[in-house]
Amino acid sequence: MLKIKKHIAEKLYANFAAVAPATGELTADDFASFLEYPPDDNFGDLAFPCFKLSKAMRMAPPMIAAKLAEGLEDDVIAKVDVVGGYLNIFISASYLAGVLMPEIMEKGEAYGSFDFGKGKNVVLDYSSPNVAKPFHIGHLGTTVIGHSLKMLHEFCGYNCIGVNHLGDWGTQFGKLIVAYRKWGSREQIEDVGIDELVALYVKFHEEAEKDEALNDAARAEFTKLEQHDEENTALWKWFIEISLKEYSRTYKQLGIEFDSYNGESFYSDKMPAVVKELKDKNLMTIDDGASIINLEAYNMPPCLILKRDGSTLYPTRDIAAALYRKKTYDFDKNIYVTSAGQSLHFAQWFKVVELMGYDWSDKLIHVPYGTVSINGSKLATRTGNVILLKDLFAESIEKVSAIMEEKNAALENKAEVAEAVGVGAIIFHYLMNSRIKDINFILEDALNFDGNTGPYAQYTYARTCSIIEKAGGVPTITPDASMVTAHSEAALLKTLSIFPEKVLAALDELEPSVITRYILDVCTAFNRFYHECQIVTADNMTTRDFRVALTSCVRSVLGKAFELICMKKTEKI
Repeated sequence: MLKIKKHIAEKLYANFAAVAPATGELTADDFASFLEYPPDDNFGDLAFPCFKLSKAMRMAPPMIAAKLAEGLEDDVIAKVDVVGGYLNIFISASYLAGVLMPEIMEKGEAYGSFDFGKGKNVVLDYSSPNVAKPFHIGHLGTTVIGHSLKMLHEFCGYNCIGVNHLGDWGTQFGKLIVAYRKWGSREQIEDVGIDELVALYVKFHEEAEKDEALNDAARAEFTKLEQHDEENTALWKWFIEISLKEYSRTYKQLGIEFDSYNGESFYSDKMPAVVKELKDKNLMTIDDGASIINLEAYNMPPCLILKRDGSTLYPTRDIAAALYRKKTYDFDKNIYVTSAGQSLHFAQWFKVVELMGYDWSDKLIHVPYGTVSINGSKLATRTGNVILLKDLFAESIEKVSAIMEEKNAALENKAEVAEAVGVGAIIFHYLMNSRIKDINFILEDALNFDGNTGPYAQYTYARTCSIIEKAGGVPTITPDASMVTAHSEAALLKTLSIFPEKVLAALDELEPSVITRYILDVCTAFNRFYHECQIVTADNMTTRDFRVALTSCVRSVLGKAFELICMKKTEKI
């Protein structure tokens, strides 16, 4: 639809310029941005609101509409209706079948892609769980939003570097070391894995409420770790190893791989240089013994760089990481996907990087997302009030398996398909709404397999695969307008034409839900076509081949859209 909009806009602008030579600052691109999608396709495929030109043309909108409509119809524009102050524009079947459809058939899953990111590097910092803590539903947002943004950038030509900035440093390791020595065993941890580390962490906090001395002991053990104590360092590395084994299982289920696992500890030896640079540039001041950057002039509280005892804080580490990444990757964008609760933190240290004189500070981008609660209760690792992702996935997979056993017991690779659909259901449910929206996660809603859900979308994809298989493959045809004999065929082609536009919108807004909602639009349009039109059993071969080829176009668009939101394709369900 982008090409269609451009074509229509240029013709409208030419008519506008002929009537109003003093066009001012308006351009053909502005006209393209004014085009709207009507709420009902009876009002056209696109609509142009002429009231936006009232000031420039000094005419009433209905008169403007009449002037602009002159001579618009051509091979792309089938009909133009003047309705009040609107132009209702109908796209021709000859363009949809003769130009758009061959493009999708030729490009396959590359349809909708762009190359404007070619030669540019994008660093995406996402997922980043705290080591020795469980991968729970609260981590799902940063993980799937971050990976979806990576896929979108790659689809637009960027070279992407996915960074898992592990939370592998801090006093929590002192707590874990104390807990392990008091109540843990190596055999139990090796056998149970990260769940045992979590149990020890929870027990530490329970006991510390009774005995404050445990917190002092934890701080002392972490200090020893900072000083490279051999025994504590060995334990710390072991805790990380145990954690990564667990995380890798979840990432495999999600189909996610990272290019770097450099976490907080990686930047420990790089922070002194940051502190020195801040001092040398006279940006740092002392406030009650702590070293801060005063940001009062920017309506923000001070950014803390060093505690009273001289130890570093998160801003110090993040600044060091940004400097390292710019030097290492020379990024065009450095994107951070974290909860909205960290927005002030990122705004503060982004401003500090700017004050340090780095002209790339505007390439630092925070992508916030809303909080997740469970039936209204806030997540908290130390109390054990979490839903582990592995448990959530297991429950969803189990339900899918039961449905498949009932409806298609003979299906090959049932376990693999059940995992793809079960995990996909959770991802789709999460990415349905705007990322900034807070989510009260209710399992019954996530695992509802009726309506606008992941399983519905994956079943639709499987249906396209089944049709193509029954037809013996995708026929070689040259589509034209004469082959479009049903309204649902044209409507489906129009829906497919919007995919490139949705890709750009999702990238521009850094919003995966744009793709998720578009998937439902495609599924709705295809299933209407499927129920209204015979495909493999069509009356004649020309119609049959056209409809099978159209089905293959749907398969290509859905397949790529799934990848863009971390969902796996399912050829059979």
